[in-house]
Amino acid sequence: MLSALDRRHTVAPPGYSRWLIPPAALSVHLCIGQAYATSVYKNSLIAHFDASQTAIGVIFSIAIVMLGLSAAVGGTWVEHNGPRKAMFVSACFWATGFLVGALGIATEQLWLVYLGYGVLGGIGLGIGYISPVSTLIKWFPDRPGLATGLAIMGFGGGALVASPLSRQLLSFYDSSYDPTNAKSVASGGALVALFLTLGIGYFVVMMFGVFNVRVPAEGWKPAGWDPSTVAAKPLVTTANVSAGNAIKTRSFWLLWVVLFCNVTAGIGILEQASPMIQDFFRENGTSTVAVAAASGFVGLLSLFNMAGRFAWSSTSDLIGRKPIYMVYLGVGMVLYALLAVAGHTATALFVLLAGLLLSFYGGGFATVPAYLRDLFGTFEVGAIHGRLLTAWSAAGVAGPLIINGFLDAQGKPGSLTAEAYRPALFTMVGVLAIGFVANLLIKPVPEKYHQPAANAEPTPEESVAR
Repeated sequence: MLSALDRRHTVAPPGYSRWLIPPAALSVHLCIGQAYATSVYKNSLIAHFDASQTAIGVIFSIAIVMLGLSAAVGGTWVEHNGPRKAMFVSACFWATGFLVGALGIATEQLWLVYLGYGVLGGIGLGIGYISPVSTLIKWFPDRPGLATGLAIMGFGGGALVASPLSRQLLSFYDSSYDPTNAKSVASGGALVALFLTLGIGYFVVMMFGVFNVRVPAEGWKPAGWDPSTVAAKPLVTTANVSAGNAIKTRSFWLLWVVLFCNVTAGIGILEQASPMIQDFFRENGTSTVAVAAASGFVGLLSLFNMAGRFAWSSTSDLIGRKPIYMVYLGVGMVLYALLAVAGHTATALFVLLAGLLLSFYGGGFATVPAYLRDLFGTFEVGAIHGRLLTAWSAAGVAGPLIINGFLDAQGKPGSLTAEAYRPALFTMVGVLAIGFVANLLIKPVPEKYHQPAANAEPTPEESVAR
């Protein structure tokens, strides 16, 4: 049975439509995108464990750290074993993470939640995130930004499903839990049932992607596409760079800084999204934004995140990767400053600013695989992408720590106001400025790092053919 997961059994037959690949990738990314909905039940976890915001926020940070580390360590393995086996391994770790997390909640052992959702679930996140990327780029060499945007938008849209689903499940498992009451928190039993339900449900959905993904046959290319047209674009190479050589280049580390800064700025909002909108509009100790509306805001941010991944990455195919990152980082600085000084004046303005920032955040994720393909070629782009995602790991710690650190110093959850967020938001402006400069410094990779044509290692497809 397990041999069906091998790469040699996933090579697409003649006439196979490449448009069947994005739905397979989406089924995995929509499931692991649940990570963006953790703020919905964050306060319930705080109450259950009698812990601080930072202590509960660490769960999310560990998951993101493990995402980057597992993607970096497992990137080459994913390249050589193919997307089907990688997706299956991801599903196993992701589901197990929920089950172990449920055990930690049931026994009131927070370290088990760290181990389950954080470590094991984070490994599932990392392997699942990169599993379809290299395959999509090979299927869509003519439109890499569009292809990766189609799949990776699923990760950004995961909270669109998980946020309302989590609220409804918590209400179902705990009749005393009122999602419309700001002070209502779900019981430990409801949280356990929620984690068990999500773990099993997500595993089943991810199996759709496992058994429907395919890799292109050796030598395949889209009808009517001329590879020579690729070289006409700035920063785009027709050569190939190995993963080992890529990390020796200046461009790789500059792009690492760019991704770190873009993610740090966005992830702080995502992790705190539901309480944040309530705190920004608090009068006399009471928020004018209901909990249900705040949860809806999380879902709306997911829409912006998801749309940005598709729209901005597709735009990058037209204007180039460096210019689009100048938009993400440069305009992002202006939006963060506006959010800090004027975000509290109107709910619509707050939602618009936060939504645009999250669209840039999502767009940065979806565009980076195509940026890597432009700089380093397709040879081991999946493995290079995995190594670059360590920037996400670092940002997963930095973003929430900046936000939660400031907030813990300002007061307890439920009593904060917009003023408490301003130091953190202005800090994010500085972070984005660093990323903006790093992006300007990115240049084509020197020829000394290119793979010699005669001595180049075979691609995974070529290895199978031999």
